[in-house]
Amino acid sequence: MDKNEKYIDHSLINRDWLEALINSMIDSIIAVDKNFKVIHYNANTLSLLNRNTSILNKSIDSILNLYNSKDDKISVKDILRHTKKPALIDDYILKFESDNSQLNLSISISPVYLGFGKEDGGFLIILRDITKDKSLDQERDEFISVVSHELRNPIAIAEGNLSNIKYALENHKDITNFNLALKKSYDQIIFLSDLINGLTSLNRAEKNKIPETLDKINPQNLVDELMLEFNAKATDKKLELESQCSPNLEVITSSLLYVKEILQNFITNAIKYSDSGKIIISAKSTKNLIKFSVTDNGIGIKQADQSKVFDKFYRAEDFHMTSTNGTGLGLYIAKKLADIICAEISLTSVLNHGSTFSLTLPININMESKTRH
Repeated sequence: MDKNEKYIDHSLINRDWLEALINSMIDSIIAVDKNFKVIHYNANTLSLLNRNTSILNKSIDSILNLYNSKDDKISVKDILRHTKKPALIDDYILKFESDNSQLNLSISISPVYLGFGKEDGGFLIILRDITKDKSLDQERDEFISVVSHELRNPIAIAEGNLSNIKYALENHKDITNFNLALKKSYDQIIFLSDLINGLTSLNRAEKNKIPETLDKINPQNLVDELMLEFNAKATDKKLELESQCSPNLEVITSSLLYVKEILQNFITNAIKYSDSGKIIISAKSTKNLIKFSVTDNGIGIKQADQSKVFDKFYRAEDFHMTSTNGTGLGLYIAKKLADIICAEISLTSVLNHGSTFSLTLPININMESKTRH
Protein backbone atom coordinates (compact mmCIF):
# COMPACT_ATOMS: atom_id res chain seq x y z
CA MET A 1 0.00 0.00 0.00
CA ASP A 2 1.29 3.46 -0.89
CA LYS A 3 2.30 5.42 2.25
CA ASN A 4 0.08 8.32 1.10
CA GLU A 5 -2.95 6.08 0.58
CA LYS A 6 -5.42 6.25 3.42
CA TYR A 7 -6.83 3.05 4.87
CA ILE A 8 -10.53 2.66 4.25
CA ASP A 9 -12.55 0.54 6.67
CA HIS A 10 -15.11 -1.00 4.30
CA SER A 11 -17.00 -2.54 7.20
CA LEU A 12 -17.83 0.96 8.43
CA ILE A 13 -18.96 2.02 4.96
CA ASN A 14 -21.19 -1.04 4.66
CA ARG A 15 -22.60 -0.43 8.13
CA ASP A 16 -23.38 3.23 7.37
CA TRP A 17 -24.91 2.29 4.05
CA LEU A 18 -27.09 -0.37 5.68
CA GLU A 19 -28.19 2.08 8.40
CA ALA A 20 -29.16 4.66 5.79
CA LEU A 21 -31.03 2.02 3.80
CA ILE A 22 -33.06 0.89 6.83
CA ASN A 23 -33.89 4.45 7.84
CA SER A 24 -35.09 5.27 4.34
CA MET A 25 -37.72 2.52 4.38
CA ILE A 26 -41.37 3.52 4.68
CA ASP A 27 -42.21 0.57 6.92
CA SER A 28 -41.26 0.54 10.60
CA ILE A 29 -38.53 -1.95 11.46
CA ILE A 30 -37.71 -3.28 14.92
CA ALA A 31 -35.01 -5.84 15.75
CA VAL A 32 -35.24 -7.65 19.09
CA ASP A 33 -32.82 -10.04 20.72
CA LYS A 34 -33.59 -13.51 22.08
CA ASN A 35 -34.84 -11.88 25.30
CA PHE A 36 -37.36 -9.82 23.29
CA LYS A 37 -35.66 -6.50 23.98
CA VAL A 38 -35.24 -3.89 21.24
CA ILE A 39 -31.70 -3.77 19.88
CA HIS A 40 -32.33 -1.70 16.76
CA TYR A 41 -35.09 0.26 15.01
CA ASN A 42 -35.42 2.68 12.13
CA ALA A 43 -36.55 6.30 12.08
CA ASN A 44 -40.14 5.57 11.03
CA THR A 45 -40.72 3.37 14.06
CA LEU A 46 -40.89 6.29 16.48
CA SER A 47 -43.30 8.08 14.16
CA LEU A 48 -45.59 5.05 13.96
CA LEU A 49 -45.50 4.55 17.73
CA ASN A 50 -46.06 8.28 18.31
CA ARG A 51 -42.98 8.50 20.53
CA ASN A 52 -40.11 10.96 20.74
CA THR A 53 -37.81 8.98 23.05
CA SER A 54 -35.58 5.99 22.40
CA ILE A 55 -37.00 2.47 22.66
CA LEU A 56 -33.61 0.73 22.83
CA ASN A 57 -33.50 -2.07 25.40
CA LYS A 58 -37.25 -1.77 25.92
CA SER A 59 -39.31 -4.95 26.13
CA ILE A 60 -41.29 -5.40 22.91
CA ASP A 61 -44.52 -5.79 24.89
CA SER A 62 -43.97 -2.44 26.57
CA ILE A 63 -43.91 -0.54 23.28
CA LEU A 64 -46.52 -2.46 21.27
CA ASN A 65 -49.95 -2.27 22.89
CA LEU A 66 -51.53 -4.84 20.58
CA TYR A 67 -55.04 -6.24 20.35
CA ASN A 68 -56.65 -8.68 17.95
CA SER A 69 -59.88 -8.14 15.99
CA LYS A 70 -61.86 -9.50 18.97
CA ASP A 71 -60.30 -6.81 21.19
CA ASP A 72 -58.24 -9.35 23.16
CA LYS A 73 -54.89 -8.10 24.48
CA ILE A 74 -52.01 -9.71 22.61
CA SER A 75 -48.54 -10.50 23.96
CA VAL A 76 -45.94 -9.98 21.25
CA LYS A 77 -43.51 -12.12 23.25
CA ASP A 78 -45.90 -15.09 23.04
CA ILE A 79 -46.16 -14.65 19.29
CA LEU A 80 -42.38 -14.52 18.90
CA ARG A 81 -41.86 -17.61 21.09
CA HIS A 82 -43.99 -19.65 18.69
CA THR A 83 -42.63 -18.18 15.45
CA LYS A 84 -40.12 -20.54 13.81
CA LYS A 85 -40.42 -19.26 10.26
CA PRO A 86 -41.38 -15.95 8.60
CA ALA A 87 -45.04 -15.01 9.22
CA LEU A 88 -47.37 -12.19 8.18
CA ILE A 89 -50.46 -11.16 10.16
CA ASP A 90 -52.88 -8.42 9.06
CA ASP A 91 -55.50 -8.23 11.78
CA TYR A 92 -53.72 -6.58 14.71
CA ILE A 93 -54.75 -3.27 16.26
CA LEU A 94 -52.23 -0.94 17.90
CA LYS A 95 -53.86 1.17 20.62
CA PHE A 96 -52.58 4.42 22.12
CA GLU A 97 -53.77 4.98 25.65
CA SER A 98 -52.75 8.65 25.62
CA ASP A 99 -55.56 9.69 23.27
CA ASN A 100 -57.58 6.47 22.78
CA SER A 101 -56.65 6.36 19.09
CA GLN A 102 -55.68 3.22 17.24
CA LEU A 103 -54.08 1.91 14.05
CA ASN A 104 -54.59 -1.25 12.04
CA LEU A 105 -51.26 -2.99 11.57
CA SER A 106 -49.81 -5.54 9.22
CA ILE A 107 -47.00 -7.29 11.09
CA SER A 108 -44.24 -9.32 9.46
CA ILE A 109 -42.09 -11.43 11.77
CA SER A 110 -38.88 -13.20 10.75
CA PRO A 111 -36.66 -15.21 13.10
CA VAL A 112 -32.96 -14.33 12.74
CA TYR A 113 -30.56 -17.29 12.61
CA LEU A 114 -26.88 -16.42 12.97
CA GLY A 115 -25.60 -19.68 11.52
CA PHE A 116 -25.28 -23.38 12.12
CA GLY A 117 -24.42 -24.23 15.72
CA LYS A 118 -24.97 -20.65 16.92
CA GLU A 119 -27.69 -19.30 19.17
CA ASP A 120 -30.73 -17.74 17.59
CA GLY A 121 -30.23 -14.04 16.91
CA GLY A 122 -33.70 -12.81 17.85
CA PHE A 123 -36.37 -11.48 15.51
CA LEU A 124 -36.93 -8.86 12.85
CA ILE A 125 -40.37 -7.21 13.08
CA ILE A 126 -41.75 -5.06 10.26
CA LEU A 127 -44.82 -2.94 11.02
CA ARG A 128 -47.01 -1.37 8.36
CA ASP A 129 -49.95 0.96 8.98
CA ILE A 130 -52.90 -0.44 6.99
CA THR A 131 -55.62 1.67 8.63
CA LYS A 132 -56.51 3.35 5.34
CA ASP A 133 -56.60 0.02 3.52
CA LYS A 134 -58.92 -1.42 6.17
CA SER A 135 -61.15 1.63 5.89
CA LEU A 136 -61.32 1.25 2.11
CA ASP A 137 -62.19 -2.43 2.50
CA GLN A 138 -65.00 -1.54 4.88
CA GLU A 139 -66.27 1.16 2.52
CA ARG A 140 -66.20 -1.30 -0.37
CA ASP A 141 -68.15 -3.92 1.59
CA GLU A 142 -70.67 -1.32 2.73
CA PHE A 143 -70.96 0.01 -0.82
CA ILE A 144 -71.69 -3.46 -2.22
CA SER A 145 -74.23 -4.11 0.54
CA VAL A 146 -76.06 -0.80 0.04
CA VAL A 147 -76.12 -0.93 -3.75
CA SER A 148 -77.20 -4.59 -3.89
CA HIS A 149 -80.01 -3.82 -1.44
CA GLU A 150 -81.14 -0.79 -3.43
CA LEU A 151 -81.05 -2.78 -6.67
CA ARG A 152 -82.95 -5.76 -5.28
CA ASN A 153 -86.21 -3.99 -4.39
CA PRO A 154 -86.89 -2.08 -7.64
CA ILE A 155 -85.89 -5.06 -9.75
CA ALA A 156 -88.26 -7.33 -7.80
CA ILE A 157 -91.15 -4.85 -8.07
CA ALA A 158 -90.64 -4.24 -11.80
CA GLU A 159 -90.15 -7.95 -12.52
CA GLY A 160 -93.30 -8.91 -10.59
CA ASN A 161 -95.52 -6.33 -12.28
CA LEU A 162 -94.20 -7.03 -15.77
CA SER A 163 -94.54 -10.78 -15.25
CA ASN A 164 -98.22 -10.33 -14.41
CA ILE A 165 -98.75 -8.21 -17.51
CA LYS A 166 -96.86 -10.73 -19.65
CA TYR A 167 -98.98 -13.56 -18.27
CA ALA A 168 -102.18 -11.62 -18.98
CA LEU A 169 -101.16 -10.89 -22.56
CA GLU A 170 -100.13 -14.49 -23.24
CA ASN A 171 -103.46 -15.75 -21.92
CA HIS A 172 -105.57 -13.08 -23.62
CA LYS A 173 -106.65 -11.57 -20.31
CA ASP A 174 -107.99 -8.06 -19.87
CA ILE A 175 -105.06 -5.71 -19.15
CA THR A 176 -107.04 -2.50 -18.68
CA ASN A 177 -106.42 -2.68 -14.92
CA PHE A 178 -102.66 -2.92 -15.32
CA ASN A 179 -101.99 0.81 -15.74
CA LEU A 180 -100.89 1.13 -12.12
CA ALA A 181 -98.58 -1.87 -12.47
CA LEU A 182 -97.00 -0.34 -15.56
CA LYS A 183 -96.52 2.98 -13.76
CA LYS A 184 -94.88 1.23 -10.79
CA SER A 185 -92.56 -0.66 -13.12
CA TYR A 186 -91.69 2.53 -14.97
CA ASP A 187 -90.97 4.35 -11.70
CA GLN A 188 -88.63 1.57 -10.59
CA ILE A 189 -86.76 1.66 -13.92
CA ILE A 190 -86.33 5.42 -13.50
CA PHE A 191 -85.01 4.83 -9.98
CA LEU A 192 -82.46 2.33 -11.34
CA SER A 193 -81.42 4.84 -13.99
CA ASP A 194 -80.96 7.52 -11.33
CA LEU A 195 -78.93 5.08 -9.24
CA ILE A 196 -76.61 4.34 -12.14
CA ASN A 197 -76.20 8.05 -12.84
CA GLY A 198 -75.45 8.56 -9.16
CA LEU A 199 -72.74 5.91 -9.23
CA THR A 200 -71.20 7.61 -12.26
CA SER A 201 -71.21 10.90 -10.37
CA LEU A 202 -69.72 9.17 -7.33
CA ASN A 203 -66.86 7.85 -9.44
CA ARG A 204 -66.17 11.33 -10.80
CA ALA A 205 -66.38 12.92 -7.36
CA GLU A 206 -64.12 10.33 -5.71
CA LYS A 207 -61.43 11.02 -8.30
CA ASN A 208 -61.59 14.77 -7.52
CA LYS A 209 -61.78 15.31 -11.25
CA ILE A 210 -61.35 18.98 -12.00
CA PRO A 211 -63.63 20.02 -14.91
CA GLU A 212 -61.74 20.34 -18.19
CA THR A 213 -63.69 23.43 -19.23
CA LEU A 214 -65.53 26.13 -17.31
CA ASP A 215 -68.82 27.69 -18.29
CA LYS A 216 -70.42 31.10 -18.11
CA ILE A 217 -73.52 30.55 -15.97
CA ASN A 218 -76.44 32.96 -15.74
CA PRO A 219 -77.93 32.25 -12.28
CA GLN A 220 -81.42 33.39 -13.26
CA ASN A 221 -81.43 31.20 -16.36
CA LEU A 222 -80.18 28.21 -14.36
CA VAL A 223 -82.95 28.60 -11.77
CA ASP A 224 -85.54 28.94 -14.55
CA GLU A 225 -84.20 25.77 -16.16
CA LEU A 226 -84.41 23.85 -12.89
CA MET A 227 -87.98 25.10 -12.35
CA LEU A 228 -89.02 23.64 -15.71
CA GLU A 229 -87.13 20.40 -15.10
CA PHE A 230 -88.76 19.65 -11.74
CA ASN A 231 -92.20 21.18 -12.21
CA ALA A 232 -93.87 17.90 -13.19
CA LYS A 233 -92.39 15.97 -10.24
CA ALA A 234 -93.46 18.69 -7.83
CA THR A 235 -96.97 18.81 -9.30
CA ASP A 236 -97.32 15.03 -8.94
CA LYS A 237 -96.85 15.48 -5.18
CA LYS A 238 -99.07 18.56 -5.10
CA LEU A 239 -96.12 20.77 -4.25
CA GLU A 240 -95.63 24.32 -5.48
CA LEU A 241 -92.31 25.38 -6.99
CA GLU A 242 -91.32 29.01 -6.63
CA SER A 243 -88.22 30.94 -7.71
CA GLN A 244 -86.79 33.89 -5.84
CA CYS A 245 -83.81 35.50 -7.54
CA SER A 246 -82.21 38.84 -6.86
CA PRO A 247 -82.31 41.23 -9.83
CA ASN A 248 -79.27 41.77 -12.03
CA LEU A 249 -77.33 38.73 -10.83
CA GLU A 250 -73.80 38.56 -12.25
CA VAL A 251 -72.81 35.81 -14.64
CA ILE A 252 -70.52 33.35 -12.86
CA THR A 253 -67.66 31.23 -14.17
CA SER A 254 -67.76 27.64 -12.95
CA SER A 255 -68.66 24.10 -14.00
CA LEU A 256 -72.29 24.08 -15.15
CA LEU A 257 -72.31 20.26 -14.91
CA TYR A 258 -71.23 20.24 -11.25
CA VAL A 259 -73.32 23.23 -10.12
CA LYS A 260 -76.44 21.84 -11.76
CA GLU A 261 -75.86 18.36 -10.36
CA ILE A 262 -75.56 19.73 -6.82
CA LEU A 263 -78.75 21.81 -7.11
CA GLN A 264 -80.62 18.91 -8.73
CA ASN A 265 -79.76 16.83 -5.68
CA PHE A 266 -81.08 19.51 -3.32
CA ILE A 267 -84.35 19.80 -5.25
CA THR A 268 -84.83 16.04 -5.57
CA ASN A 269 -84.48 15.66 -1.81
CA ALA A 270 -86.83 18.58 -1.15
CA ILE A 271 -89.53 16.95 -3.28
CA LYS A 272 -88.88 13.49 -1.86
CA TYR A 273 -89.18 14.56 1.77
CA SER A 274 -92.07 17.04 1.42
CA ASP A 275 -95.74 16.05 1.32
CA SER A 276 -97.27 19.49 0.98
CA GLY A 277 -96.46 23.16 0.74
CA LYS A 278 -93.90 25.08 -1.26
CA ILE A 279 -90.32 24.56 -2.46
CA ILE A 280 -88.37 27.74 -3.11
CA ILE A 281 -85.33 27.84 -5.43
CA SER A 282 -83.41 31.06 -4.94
CA ALA A 283 -80.24 32.82 -6.07
CA LYS A 284 -78.75 35.83 -4.33
CA SER A 285 -75.51 37.74 -4.67
CA THR A 286 -73.13 38.75 -1.93
CA LYS A 287 -69.61 40.16 -2.14
CA ASN A 288 -68.01 38.29 -5.10
CA LEU A 289 -70.23 35.29 -4.35
CA ILE A 290 -73.48 33.77 -5.58
CA LYS A 291 -75.64 31.79 -3.17
CA PHE A 292 -78.15 29.26 -4.49
CA SER A 293 -80.64 27.86 -1.97
CA VAL A 294 -83.40 25.26 -2.00
CA THR A 295 -85.92 25.64 0.82
CA ASP A 296 -88.76 23.27 1.69
CA ASN A 297 -91.23 22.91 4.56
CA GLY A 298 -90.94 19.13 4.68
CA ILE A 299 -89.97 16.74 7.46
CA GLY A 300 -86.70 18.48 8.33
CA ILE A 301 -83.57 16.89 9.81
CA LYS A 302 -82.82 16.27 13.47
CA GLN A 303 -80.00 18.35 14.94
CA ALA A 304 -78.03 15.20 15.76
CA ASP A 305 -78.16 14.08 12.12
CA GLN A 306 -77.27 17.37 10.45
CA SER A 307 -73.50 16.92 10.78
CA LYS A 308 -73.73 13.42 9.27
CA VAL A 309 -75.93 13.94 6.21
CA PHE A 310 -72.91 14.56 3.97
CA ASP A 311 -71.22 11.29 5.00
CA LYS A 312 -71.06 8.51 2.45
CA PHE A 313 -73.98 6.04 2.73
CA TYR A 314 -75.46 7.87 5.71
CA ARG A 315 -79.23 7.75 6.05
CA ALA A 316 -81.02 8.96 9.16
CA GLU A 317 -82.90 6.31 11.10
CA ASP A 318 -86.05 8.43 11.15
CA PHE A 319 -89.06 6.54 9.74
CA HIS A 320 -89.73 9.18 7.09
CA MET A 321 -86.16 8.81 5.82
CA THR A 322 -85.96 5.02 5.79
CA SER A 323 -89.38 4.64 4.15
CA THR A 324 -88.11 6.28 0.93
CA ASN A 325 -85.64 4.88 -1.57
CA GLY A 326 -82.09 6.16 -1.39
CA THR A 327 -78.46 5.11 -1.22
CA GLY A 328 -77.13 7.82 1.10
CA LEU A 329 -74.79 8.97 -1.68
CA GLY A 330 -76.48 12.10 -3.04
CA LEU A 331 -75.35 14.67 -0.48
CA TYR A 332 -71.93 13.04 -0.18
CA ILE A 333 -71.47 13.47 -3.94
CA ALA A 334 -72.77 17.04 -3.77
CA LYS A 335 -70.24 17.92 -1.05
CA LYS A 336 -67.36 16.37 -3.02
CA LEU A 337 -68.32 18.23 -6.20
CA ALA A 338 -68.66 21.50 -4.27
CA ASP A 339 -65.12 21.06 -2.91
CA ILE A 340 -63.80 20.55 -6.44
CA ILE A 341 -65.28 23.83 -7.71
CA CYS A 342 -64.21 25.84 -4.63
CA ALA A 343 -67.81 26.13 -3.38
CA GLU A 344 -69.39 25.60 0.02
CA ILE A 345 -72.55 23.76 1.04
CA SER A 346 -74.51 24.75 4.13
CA LEU A 347 -77.62 23.39 5.82
CA THR A 348 -80.22 24.82 8.17
CA SER A 349 -83.10 22.63 9.27
CA VAL A 350 -85.76 22.31 11.96
CA LEU A 351 -87.40 18.95 12.50
CA ASN A 352 -90.95 18.88 11.09
CA HIS A 353 -90.56 22.44 9.76
CA GLY A 354 -88.34 22.00 6.73
CA SER A 355 -84.79 22.46 5.49
CA THR A 356 -82.67 24.83 3.44
CA PHE A 357 -79.65 23.57 1.53
CA SER A 358 -77.41 26.27 0.09
CA LEU A 359 -74.54 26.32 -2.39
CA THR A 360 -72.25 29.34 -2.24
CA LEU A 361 -69.65 29.74 -4.95
CA PRO A 362 -67.29 32.44 -6.21
CA ILE A 363 -68.30 34.45 -9.22
CA ASN A 364 -64.96 33.51 -10.82
CA ILE A 365 -63.52 30.16 -9.83
CA ASN A 366 -59.73 29.90 -9.38
CA MET A 367 -58.86 26.45 -10.71
CA GLU A 368 -55.11 27.15 -10.67
CA SER A 369 -54.99 26.81 -6.88
CA LYS A 370 -56.91 23.53 -7.10
CA THR A 371 -54.46 22.24 -9.69
CA ARG A 372 -51.46 23.13 -7.50
CA HIS A 373 -52.97 21.11 -4.65
